[in-house]
Amino acid sequence: MGACCSDMKGAKEAVGAQASTSNTNDNNDAVDFFYTAQGFQPLFTQVQLSLSATNLLDLDIASKSDPMVVVYAKKGGGKLEELGRTEVIMNCLNPEWIEKINIAFHFEIVQPLVFHVYDIDTTYHRVPTKTLKLNDQEFLGEAGCNLSEIVTKPSKSLTLKLQNKSENRSQRNQGAITIHAEETVAARSAVEIIFRCSHLDNKDRFSKSDPFLRISRIVETGGSVPICKTEVIDNNLNPKWKPLCLSVQQFGSKDNPLVIECFDFNSSGNHVLIGKLQISVADLENLYQEKKGANFVMPSKHHGQEKVLKGQLFVDQYCEKEQFSFIDYISSGFELNFMVAVDFTASNGNPQQPDSLHYICGSGQLNSYQKAIMEIGEVIQFYDSDKRFPAWGFGGKIPGGTVSHCFNLNGNPASSEVVGVEGIMEAYANALHTVRLSGPTLFGPVINMAAQMAAESLSSYNITKYYVLLIITDGVVTDLQESINALVNASDLPLSILIVGVGSADFTSMEILDADNGRRLQSSTGRIATRDIVQFVPMREVQSGQISVVQALLEELPNQFLTFMRSRDVKPITSYFPHVASSTQ
Repeated sequence: MGACCSDMKGAKEAVGAQASTSNTNDNNDAVDFFYTAQGFQPLFTQVQLSLSATNLLDLDIASKSDPMVVVYAKKGGGKLEELGRTEVIMNCLNPEWIEKINIAFHFEIVQPLVFHVYDIDTTYHRVPTKTLKLNDQEFLGEAGCNLSEIVTKPSKSLTLKLQNKSENRSQRNQGAITIHAEETVAARSAVEIIFRCSHLDNKDRFSKSDPFLRISRIVETGGSVPICKTEVIDNNLNPKWKPLCLSVQQFGSKDNPLVIECFDFNSSGNHVLIGKLQISVADLENLYQEKKGANFVMPSKHHGQEKVLKGQLFVDQYCEKEQFSFIDYISSGFELNFMVAVDFTASNGNPQQPDSLHYICGSGQLNSYQKAIMEIGEVIQFYDSDKRFPAWGFGGKIPGGTVSHCFNLNGNPASSEVVGVEGIMEAYANALHTVRLSGPTLFGPVINMAAQMAAESLSSYNITKYYVLLIITDGVVTDLQESINALVNASDLPLSILIVGVGSADFTSMEILDADNGRRLQSSTGRIATRDIVQFVPMREVQSGQISVVQALLEELPNQFLTFMRSRDVKPITSYFPHVASSTQ
């Protein structure tokens, strides 16, 4: 996210809360320096795991086993980090534990979990479970899975067979463990508010102020964290903004104190404070019901003193509503369809030479293209049920002698799909033997191909599919304006585009496509992108250890998905949410 240093329309859009109108796309746009300097962190979903088991081994002589579960997160190198323990259930082979295990679900990373079940010796029954020495207990079995495998199930439950730790596993049935995931935050609870102000102070010399509101949540340390801002209203001292939708995840509870600040927008990013006030969501509801305004104040240089201003804040609309989360959609049957496009331009170097970006080492060490495919595909594959992924190449001379900027990576002219991430890797390796590197670097054709698939899905009313295109490239895009045109046209489709830059090229043009500087993309015909659908990361930063390619590329994807679904009022499938009226758009 970059600094907002221009007076573009995108820089004046609302940020951080979804409005009710279909033309408002504010979650990923127009984040200026003044806003992001507060240190935003990506939102995650807090998940609570409930555990039960069936047919556990009975290792006790005079009674049944006394089981307990220890849950671990599996880190790099196979290291296990303990997340929590259940209570001990006495004399039971089919336990249902009460103690829950809390974990933050991050869409953008793979989160392997390991479950160890123990029979606790009666000697330790009065010992707190957290202090138990596990080596002194009988091991009943273990199981493992990724957190995403649980939350993507319609029931949000997954049953796994328990196994021995040893490689020579016994054929004896050791029972099974069932894990159920549930969001601990009432993420669907939200309030929609329309704000209006009157008699604001004028901060401009030759015109009127251009006001916008910034809303922050006060945290336990006494500081505040911004949660959203409105769009900017030009030249108006009595502005009324578009509706804002604030989720409980953002404001915590109706009684939590919020700070609402009104600023005069300046294109330099040095916005001028017009006034501020501290208020809760419950107070905002009262303002609406009583049709009253709340006066802004201006902090004084004298400690503890504030000047009460004439300008007031009004709430013209207040209503509580449901706002579905990313997990709600994917657990009800929505999918992310993964697609890949690989750069075959000559600037990558001869694939037979070790200095080529396409060189495949005999020792098994992955090149940058392979790393990007594996790391991104490893996450996305869990959200695509059939795991059949379209895979293309561009900028290469295909068999027959013609240069193609969108050819099927598997060499099959009838179908671009391959099976699984392994299928992409195999098709890529084989294509290096049949495709000659050429050029130039054109993104337009592959973006248009992905957009065509997304549009066909949309036109068939199959709104449960959202498409994710990964483009891996070594060079500066040659058809910058054509690529921008393609992205603008695709911005109102169920599509997001991830771009990984490999090698040492100057990727400035990629950052333009990313549009994270608060400036919406504009086509050659003057059309403005309805939302930001691109995320770009240079691989060299990943390899230098500064960031994780998976997290950097995917942390915006759930919000891009939600922005699209909410803009079209698409709700999760009604069979899983019977009280929800399904959208047919």
